[in-house]
Amino acid sequence: MSNNKKAVILSSGGLDSTTVLAMAKNKGYELHSLSFDYGQRHDFELQAAKKVSAAMEVTRHLVTKVDLKPIGGSALTDDIAVPKGRNEFQMDQAIPVTYVPARNTIFLSYALAWAEVLHAWDIFIGVNAVDYSGYPDCRPEYIDAFQNMANLATKTAVEGKGRFRIHAPLINMTKAQIITAGTALGVDYAMTHSCYDPSKEGLACGACDSCTLRKNGFAAAGIHDPTSYTFDS
Repeated sequence: MSNNKKAVILSSGGLDSTTVLAMAKNKGYELHSLSFDYGQRHDFELQAAKKVSAAMEVTRHLVTKVDLKPIGGSALTDDIAVPKGRNEFQMDQAIPVTYVPARNTIFLSYALAWAEVLHAWDIFIGVNAVDYSGYPDCRPEYIDAFQNMANLATKTAVEGKGRFRIHAPLINMTKAQIITAGTALGVDYAMTHSCYDPSKEGLACGACDSCTLRKNGFAAAGIHDPTSYTFDS
């Protein structure tokens, strides 16, 4: 690329991060996507992230192993049941057990390290403070705090070579708005994976919080949901 504008994008293979990848690509960034094999039960998302990286023509897609299973404390990494059949009001009552302790802090730290090596000043993450299931590391104040820390903790920033920017373009968007924006950018959501508790074949359960938010988002946007569910849910 002529402007050599690089960005590191956290990519889970899900709906939100794929939309963010499309947004970064639309802005002319050279894309470097980063995914994590962290012991998650829904590791089908890594297959989706690989498909997404190919479709988005990223310069490099990096999958890093960070095993959070020994730490546990989450339904995504521990022997804890994934909540099913909850409505959005119920999701908003408390931070759910699908919260993974310090996950975004760990992921952004890796993204920051790679960005410093790449001399990329822009990091993108698909966090959302509207349809976000109550996760504390998806709030605007968290993103601001991490950005401040990034510019205090890195050699390149301290030496005055530039300032890191953490972009969270979906932070104030509803799921329907995200889907509408991604569709306008040509995102094929059939290649994405959102389910927290997929079948052995990788089909979405249709009942976990993530599936519920996804289904409701497509319905509210008036756009066909291409997801393959284990049953007609």
